Amino acid sequence: MIPDGYITFAEARGTQGVRLASAVDRLAASVREHQARGDFAGDGPIFVGIGASLAAAAAPVWSLRSRGIHAWRLGTGDLPLPYPVSEHPIIGISQSGRSSETLAVLESVNPRLRFAVVNHEPSPIADLVTKTISLGNIPDSYASTIGYTATVVALGMIADSWNGGTIDEAWGRLPDLVDRTQDAVGVRAAELAATFAGVTSVDFVGAGPAVGSAEAGALLFREVARLPSSAMSTRQYLHGSMESAGPGVHVVFGDTRELEVAHTLSEAGHKVILITSERVEETSTLQVVGLPKVSAAPRAVLEAIVLQILVEAVTNAAGIDIEEFVFHNSDTKVTTSATGPTQ
Repeated sequence: MIPDGYITFAEARGTQGVRLASAVDRLAASVREHQARGDFAGDGPIFVGIGASLAAAAAPVWSLRSRGIHAWRLGTGDLPLPYPVSEHPIIGISQSGRSSETLAVLESVNPRLRFAVVNHEPSPIADLVTKTISLGNIPDSYASTIGYTATVVALGMIADSWNGGTIDEAWGRLPDLVDRTQDAVGVRAAELAATFAGVTSVDFVGAGPAVGSAEAGALLFREVARLPSSAMSTRQYLHGSMESAGPGVHVVFGDTRELEVAHTLSEAGHKVILITSERVEETSTLQVVGLPKVSAAPRAVLEAIVLQILVEAVTNAAGIDIEEFVFHNSDTKVTTSATGPTQ
């Protein structure tokens, strides 16, 4: 059953390229306007969110730190309030604009340091801050698709433009890259989904900027495929967690140490799906999904596209209704007269 205010997962995914094309132009204009006003300057931002919203900030934080700008992403439910006083702007991420933990963090900091990236306006979070980047009330699925990828775009552009930076030219090519990725992976969806038949767990492992993709993948597979899944950075995985590799599936994102991880797992007889921009030969236990070479944040969008195609195929093959959630928690969203996406 599709809750009020949402569209189906299939419709959201199928129209994603077109909607992202519009969102990219709109978000670029909004980010440049904020940049011209001096909003994106000074101490680097602290991105705060929960669930997929937190995952969406991983690649943008990597981009900022690659430019020598201190930035962090913090889970809004994991630290005491109020947040410690600092001069770092706090960027709250919530597609619905109703995430209770994110709202509480923003309420606890100096009003001049409050920023937000939301999809829905008006909303409690958007109403609380004066510096808002809006995705534009994009129709989204209950397990977020376009809402997640557009959030990565917004955060990535903010990271690009901080302290006088320039918006990455790859964003202009993103809609075409999304369409090409959907076409290339879509024809292999059934083949890739068959790898998950009968398994009881999934490990998602990613290099630094792809940790968010690993987290988003684990969340999606838990939410809609109902498969116990874990997410780890490559180095965390190598420091002990890899020892329990077993009869599940191992989804690995990356182009460097990840190639060796994938081969090591595969050669030990474990099922591996490697998502990489390097050319790698497949084996009976290693499937490779190729991506174009782009910078961290645009690549995170393409990794999300792969995950969405994969989870839809796995869920359909298992006979699970992708629109049906098992548990509904009443305290993760503040109450308003309108409804919105879940993150």
